[in-house]
Amino acid sequence: MSVLNIILGILLVIGGFSCMFTPFATFLSAGYYIAILLLVYGVFGLVRYFKKESGVLDLVVSILAVVVGIVCLVRPGKTLVIDSLVLTLVAVWMLIQGLVTIIMAFTVRGEQKGWFWGVIVGALAILAGIYSFAHPGLEAMTIGVLLGLYFVEVGFDLIVKGVAMGEARKEAKDSLKESTKE
Repeated sequence: MSVLNIILGILLVIGGFSCMFTPFATFLSAGYYIAILLLVYGVFGLVRYFKKESGVLDLVVSILAVVVGIVCLVRPGKTLVIDSLVLTLVAVWMLIQGLVTIIMAFTVRGEQKGWFWGVIVGALAILAGIYSFAHPGLEAMTIGVLLGLYFVEVGFDLIVKGVAMGEARKEAKDSLKESTKE
């Protein structure tokens, strides 16, 4: 799954920079960005859960990501109500994802190097979610930058986790080879 984490991380980083460099176009097409990125993220999360590589919290966030992605894809920006709903759902999603990221970082604290990056990314996601709730009108005008920053952060977090998972697998294989030689 480390390769999938790295691929998803790279896609999120590319999508994030695209959002940041074209914030007005992002706002006009935010529903499509959100839908595509959330659907991909949710599907990868579901795959991780069914492969028994993640817990119930990741399943909940993945299902939420898929549902939000579908809602955005079906009715992106058609009415003011849907736009407001999308802004609220994004804010809620950032809060929940931030919380889950922090919890997951603390659960792997003794097992993974760089676990603290999960805490940092989670805290930034929570701050972005709180900011989004406090200033929804301003969020609508800066959604490209906010989503871009968030996707870049989560993308780098997934890349780091993917590399760490690959290194852990390599170390496990090396120790297994050494133990079978003896």
